[in-house]
Amino acid sequence: MNNGMSLQTFFNPKSVAIIGASRQKGKVGYEILVNLVAGGYPGKIYPINPKADEIEGIKVYPDLASIGETPELVVIIVPAQFVAGMLEECAKVNVKSVVIITAGFKEVGPEGKKLEEEIVKIAKRAGIRFVGPNCLGVISPSHKLNACFGGDLPVPGGIAYISQSGALLAAILDTANASGIGFSSLVSIGNKADVDELDLVEAFGSQRETKVIAGYLESITDGNAFVREAEQISQKKPILLMKSGRTAAGAKAASSHTGSLAGGDVAYESAFTRAGVIRCESIKQQFDFAQAFANQPLPKGPNVVVITNAGGPGIMAADAIEQKGLVFAKLTDETKKKLAEKLPAAANVHNPVDVLGDALADRYEYAFDVVLDDPNVDAAIVLLTPQAMTQSKETAEALVKVCSKKKNKPVLACFLGAAKVDPGIQILRKGGVPQYDSPESAVDTLYVMSEYVRWKARPKRVVRLFSVNRRKVETILERHLRQGLLDIGEAEAKEIIEAYGFATPRGQIATTADQAANIAQQLGYPVVLKIWSPDILHKSDVGGVKVGLKSEQEVKDAFDLMMYRIPKKKPDAKILGVLVQEMVRTSGKEVILGMHRDPQFGPLMMFGMGGVLVEVLKDVSFYLAPLTAEEAKQMLIATKTYKILQGVRGQEGVDIETIAEGLQRVSQLVTEFPEIKEMDINPYVVGRPGTTSIAVDARISLEKK
Repeated sequence: MNNGMSLQTFFNPKSVAIIGASRQKGKVGYEILVNLVAGGYPGKIYPINPKADEIEGIKVYPDLASIGETPELVVIIVPAQFVAGMLEECAKVNVKSVVIITAGFKEVGPEGKKLEEEIVKIAKRAGIRFVGPNCLGVISPSHKLNACFGGDLPVPGGIAYISQSGALLAAILDTANASGIGFSSLVSIGNKADVDELDLVEAFGSQRETKVIAGYLESITDGNAFVREAEQISQKKPILLMKSGRTAAGAKAASSHTGSLAGGDVAYESAFTRAGVIRCESIKQQFDFAQAFANQPLPKGPNVVVITNAGGPGIMAADAIEQKGLVFAKLTDETKKKLAEKLPAAANVHNPVDVLGDALADRYEYAFDVVLDDPNVDAAIVLLTPQAMTQSKETAEALVKVCSKKKNKPVLACFLGAAKVDPGIQILRKGGVPQYDSPESAVDTLYVMSEYVRWKARPKRVVRLFSVNRRKVETILERHLRQGLLDIGEAEAKEIIEAYGFATPRGQIATTADQAANIAQQLGYPVVLKIWSPDILHKSDVGGVKVGLKSEQEVKDAFDLMMYRIPKKKPDAKILGVLVQEMVRTSGKEVILGMHRDPQFGPLMMFGMGGVLVEVLKDVSFYLAPLTAEEAKQMLIATKTYKILQGVRGQEGVDIETIAEGLQRVSQLVTEFPEIKEMDINPYVVGRPGTTSIAVDARISLEKK
């Protein structure tokens, strides 16, 4: 909901007023005041409470007006019914930044929703930006600001955090304080009636002290705007998000295969992929990634070296590297020679470098120093297991020392164990070397960093525009919408896709058996018969498709049988006739090209194996339109179907470029016509390169704008 105003006063205000400050321990109004003081906030604090003179030795004011100056940030903690009045007070003294802690708004029902709408109106009218309501507050460790009732002030660091859940933020704060994770800012957005995730991503994107943006979201307010902004910010800083609702059911009213397969989470996944947002499965994983991004340089390539004092963890790391598709770095002869000079004869000077179980800090330091200089190494993972002679603390100090001199390659540590390695882990954390509880977690992190580097290096998005007949499509869509017909029959759906460059089988509509036979004679046998009705979308389900008809009698019999049986199965369906169509003889593969329009992110393209089994096999991929040529190709590669299309077991491959172009043509169609809600081309029969691909069937449904 960005109105162009900077949010920086939320994180670095010169003064803070607390409306609803309390003398009673345990009350939110008391805890926030105490947290501000305990965190060492250097600015002016103005507690507001008409029933108190002082709290914890701080002068209390009866209202904002009595302060005599305008506070830069106001925190409101009064019952919901009084919040609007307090906002009016803020407006009178020209306050521009407010945090509304109070609950009892839209989250509780219609009455609360009305109260929320009222405070939004007041804020807009007065030019006030506010966080909340129903939130935990705002924290900015680098400015010693703890305007929150969630816990102690964390140490300053490079991670900015946005949370839609106050309870989760409280848990994150507790975890962070226990493990020494540093933050630049933390914001609980609650109901996000004004300031939302888009505003904060934008604000943190320009915040010098923020190196990584992380967060937990349950929803995104403006999907398209978020993707555009996040795509720009991701070029500068990684965005790591947890998004709840992975198991959300797909659209219930979906009429297409694409619609039924495009569950709520698919759109988010596609949007994050487009925007370069890294999706995290858990808090642990999120902080595994965040610590590396905040404290280490990005890898210049996929080549990883492992240093260990035990064979087992080294093998575990090696397996994980291979599974993730990273590369086990091949050390140069010079590196191996240097290692052999100082390491014991039994040590392994190849990758993984095994410094042996009796390795003290100096041996680790030497090996680490040597391998980091190797030009074939892009990143390092240092493993340590606590054996009788292991120097956990000293080894950690040695690693930090080497890292401080050589800052061009990411280094991740995995000190396995508990009490014996804890002193070393504390040193690593202070020194900015991320620590992991397993080799696999360290490898996962390096993989994500490498993927992020690859995303940043992708070519500039260029969307190809094809020469098409837009006017024809406009005419068909306008007529349907004018008549209130939201489902387009196969015949006209084919006209639409023909206008966008697809070849379709020849065919005509018949209303009698004799007419069907005459059309079949003109087309040439064999032919296909399909029921033509705007009320029957899945024709096969009602016996509305007959293929391979080879004679006049077969055509007439099939026609009569359809006209007899289908009205009994679908008595309310309007039957307009039967489509008689040439039988497609292409010996190719059947695929599906589809689109479902997501209410938040817009057109969501789908590709997969075609035919009637697409919903059973679910071997499909999704991507947001408009598509580039590269994105269309990646959609194909993302499916198991791709290998079949390339040709397996002596079978000839099909024209993959034509499929990718087909996806781009559909992408252009649905981008240019937002009235199209869902569509499938299924099957799209594609043969070997040089042959004509045929869109055998098409289905399009509309929505009124």
